[in-house]
Amino acid sequence: MQIPRLHPDTIEEVKQRVDIYDVISEHVVLRKRGKDFVGLCPFHNEKTGSFTVSQGKQLYYCFGCQAGGNAIKFLMDLEKRSFAEVVLDLARRYQVPVKTLEVQQSQELQRQLSLREQLYEVLAVTAQFYQHALKQSQGEQALEYLHHKRQLPEGSIQQFGLGYAPPGWETLYRYLLENKRYPVQLVEKAGLIKPRKEGKGYYDVFRDRLIIPIHDIMGRVIGFGGRTLGDEQPKYLNSPETELFNKGKTLFAIDKAKGEISQKDQVVVVEGYFDAIALHAAGINNVVASLGTALSLEQVRLVLRYTESKQLILNFDADKAGVNAAERAIGEIAQLAYQGNVQLKILNIPDGKDADEYLHSHTSEDYQQLLKDAPLWLDWQIEQIIKDRDLKQAADFSQVSQQLVKLLTKIANIDTREYYVRRCAEILSQGEDRLVPLRVENLLTQITPHRETGISRKIAPKKTASASESVTTTEHSLLEKAEALLLLIYLHSPEQRLNIVNVLEEQDLQFSLSHHRFLWQKILEFSDNTGDDLIAKVQYKCLEFAEDMELISHLFYLDEKSQKEILRPSQVIQAATACMERVMREKRYRYFRELWEQTDPETDPKRYQSYCQAFYAEKMRLQELEKQRQFSITDLL
Repeated sequence: MQIPRLHPDTIEEVKQRVDIYDVISEHVVLRKRGKDFVGLCPFHNEKTGSFTVSQGKQLYYCFGCQAGGNAIKFLMDLEKRSFAEVVLDLARRYQVPVKTLEVQQSQELQRQLSLREQLYEVLAVTAQFYQHALKQSQGEQALEYLHHKRQLPEGSIQQFGLGYAPPGWETLYRYLLENKRYPVQLVEKAGLIKPRKEGKGYYDVFRDRLIIPIHDIMGRVIGFGGRTLGDEQPKYLNSPETELFNKGKTLFAIDKAKGEISQKDQVVVVEGYFDAIALHAAGINNVVASLGTALSLEQVRLVLRYTESKQLILNFDADKAGVNAAERAIGEIAQLAYQGNVQLKILNIPDGKDADEYLHSHTSEDYQQLLKDAPLWLDWQIEQIIKDRDLKQAADFSQVSQQLVKLLTKIANIDTREYYVRRCAEILSQGEDRLVPLRVENLLTQITPHRETGISRKIAPKKTASASESVTTTEHSLLEKAEALLLLIYLHSPEQRLNIVNVLEEQDLQFSLSHHRFLWQKILEFSDNTGDDLIAKVQYKCLEFAEDMELISHLFYLDEKSQKEILRPSQVIQAATACMERVMREKRYRYFRELWEQTDPETDPKRYQSYCQAFYAEKMRLQELEKQRQFSITDLL
C-alpha cells in the first residue's frame, strides 16, 4: 500500500516521543563523552569516532562527513527510505496514533497498525494459558523438571512466566478460537498455529513442551521458546518469524537485564534460555541469551546501548560447538572489537560446563570470579590457535605462525598491536628469550605489507580548469559560503534574526542558490521566528524533501569551524549581504550593458543615455561592494 500524506499532528507526536539515542544506538555503538555520545559514523569509513549524538538537542552530527539531522533523518539516510515510511515505522514503535490528511486512508493505516496491537494481545493471552497449564495435573512433569532438574525457585518461574503447552494437537487452537473468539488468521500470524498440509484445519506449533516466553525490550511477549520433555526433536523450538518476532534482532531476558547492565556497566551473553534464567535466579542479572542462532551484530548493538564502557562477555559452552559459536560471534562484531569499540571477553567455564550446570555445584560468587578472570578476546583467540599444537613440529609451527599473523594484521590500534606482536613472538620463541627479537622482526615484516596495502589509496590527478572556469567556480564558492553563513547566523543566533530580515528587505536581496532559497522559504513559513526551537521546526519541515535536505542539513549544526566563523555576526552579515548584493549587481550590470550595446544612439539617444548611466551606476556600486567585502572579513568570504 502506498503511504498517504501523514497529518502534521502525527509527525509532531512522533517527534516528541522519539529518543534519538534509542534509535541510533541500534545501529551505532555509542560511548558517553560529556553530555553527548560518540561513535563511528555509519555513513563513511573512519577509524576514529567523529559521529556525535546529542540527547538534549535530539540531533546527530558527523564532523568527518558532515552528515547530520534528527532520528528521522538518520533512518532515512541509513535505510534509504522515504520520510513517510520512517515516520510510520516510528509511530508503530512508539504507539503513536496515525492520522493522515485523507480520512479513508487514515482508517486503513489504523487497521494495519492495530494488527500489531492485536498480536501483542493474543500472545499475552497465550502466555497466561501456558502458565495456567503448568499448574494443572497435565503440567506436573514440566513443573517437576523446573524444580528438580533445573533447581529453579518458584520466584524465578513466576518472573520469567514459564509455562507448559499441553500435548493435544488443537488444545491452544480451540482455546483461542472458541473460548476467546480470536480470528484464525490472527492466531496464525502470531506464529501459534500452522495449517495442516492436507488443507483441513490447523494444529498447535507447541505441544507437550516446557514454554519460555520471549519478551521485547519493553517487556511485551513477542514469541515463545519450547523445550521438549522427552526425546522429540528438535530439543528446542522457537516461534516462527512474525510481524513482532525476529530472533536475529532479539535477545532473551533483555527486558529484565537492561537495568542491571547499566548499573554494572557490563553485559554477559550466554547461549541458552536456562543459562540466563539460572544466572538471574542466582542474583546475576546483567545476563541475556541468544536464541539458538549465531550472535548477530544487531543483537550486539542492541545490548551495548546499556553499557557505557561497552564491556561484553561471551559465556558460551566450552565444547566444540560452543567454541565455534564464540568464533562466529567474534566474526560478527570483529570490526567493533579490532577497533576497540567493544571490550570483549570470552568465558569458557572449566570442565566444559554451561552456566546452569556450573551453578548447581558452585556459588554466584564463584561465577562472578570467572567473569573477572575471563581473558580478552584476543588472548582467547591466541589460546585457540595454539591449542593442541606442538610448536616443535614444523607443520604446526608454520600453521600457528600464519594464523597469528592473520590475527595481528587486523588489529587497528598501534599500541595494542605492538603488545600482541611481543606476546606472539614469545609464544613462537618457546621459552628461548634470545629468539624473541628475531620473532618480533619476522612478525612485523609479515604484518606491515598487509596493513599498507589495506590503507593505501590511489588518488587520480585533478583536471586543471581553465582561467574562466576558475573564476566562475571561485565566485560561486563565495556566494555559497556567504548565503550559508547568513542562514547559519539566522538559525543559531536568534538575536540577529530581525537584523537579517531588515537588511534583506532594505537591499531587496534574494538567495540565489536554489537550496538556500528553499530553506529560507521554509523558515518564513513560521510566523514566530524568535524561539530557540526554530531549528527543530524547520528541520522537520524540510525532511520530506530529500534532495534539498542533503544540501542544507549541515546548516542545522555548528561544528568547531562554523562556531568561529559566526563569532562576529554583525561583520559577517555585512560581508555576506555585500557578496549577495554583488551577485545581484553583476547581473544587473550585464543586463544594462547588453541593452546599451544593442541601442542605437542616433535613433534613440535618451534610452541609450539611460542604459549607459544605469550600467555605469551598477559598475561603481560593484567597486564599492568589493572594497566593503574585502574590508569586512576577507578571511571568511
